[in-house]
Amino acid sequence: MKHTLRLLCLAALAMQAACIAPKKFQALQEQHAACEENAAQLEQENQSLQKQKRNQQATTQQLSGRIVELQDTIGLLQEEKRALDSRYADLMKMQETTQAGSKQEIRQLLEQLQQNREALLDKESMLGDMDRALGDRTRAVQQLERDLTERNQKLVALQQALAQKDSVARALRKKVADALLGFEGKGLTVSMRDGKVYVSLDEQLLFASGSFVVDTRGAEAIQNLAKVLEQNPDINVAIEGHTDDVPYNGAGQLQDNWDLSVKRATSVVRIMLRNKGIAQSRITASGRAEFVPLKKEKTTEARQANRRIEVILAPKLDEVFKMLDQ
Repeated sequence: MKHTLRLLCLAALAMQAACIAPKKFQALQEQHAACEENAAQLEQENQSLQKQKRNQQATTQQLSGRIVELQDTIGLLQEEKRALDSRYADLMKMQETTQAGSKQEIRQLLEQLQQNREALLDKESMLGDMDRALGDRTRAVQQLERDLTERNQKLVALQQALAQKDSVARALRKKVADALLGFEGKGLTVSMRDGKVYVSLDEQLLFASGSFVVDTRGAEAIQNLAKVLEQNPDINVAIEGHTDDVPYNGAGQLQDNWDLSVKRATSVVRIMLRNKGIAQSRITASGRAEFVPLKKEKTTEARQANRRIEVILAPKLDEVFKMLDQ
């Protein structure tokens, strides 16, 4: 369960991390760390509580067995006491009627009777202590069971929430793939990773070399994607621009690959926001320059693959973070 929860928490953070502004990325990393720490702590607490419960149950069984032994011993002592009392009474009657008998024997019997009475009182006191200890152990076991139930319920709820987010992402991938069916294999791919949907648009579909002006065919693909986003308002959108590792040598307002990647990302954003049904607050635009390549080879084909726009779609994780805060 710990491994599954770690993966789910990583998926949860990954879905959010790529779809927010850089200034918020650190906060999401901290939330992810809290998510992992909380999940790990819950798992450790569960294991500790299970172990405590088993120890408590073993101790309870030992106490129960000891109590039965003491009860048997008390029964035997009580029977012995009754026999001694009867014999003592007979001796007293004999002394009163005959003024004879062995005073030494009577004294020994009286001493033995007193010893047995004291032993009986000790056993009864010990039995009372063990009864109280058994009650305390029973209450402790019951509390452990309640704690385990509560933590298991939290873990199940967290798993269900993450599974629901994955289900939403899979359904979204299908909708996006259907909307962009005419573009797949022509400079556009749709994939799903870490609970997020990635729409990758090659440079050849969107831009001329060194340009950030989107051509007509690329604008059509972006507008089709925007229709899907309009119908799914609970999806966050991150648009990342990527370049190859060849230094940008253009002029004007762009200085380097950083500028080019950011400008290409914002160009896509502006086309997407022509759809007035998409809230601007859902979208984050960023440039990654040449530092997140798909392929690291220094070939023409590799560089062409690295020049791209990635639209990353992620279900919101508000419910997951809300559960972690409880």
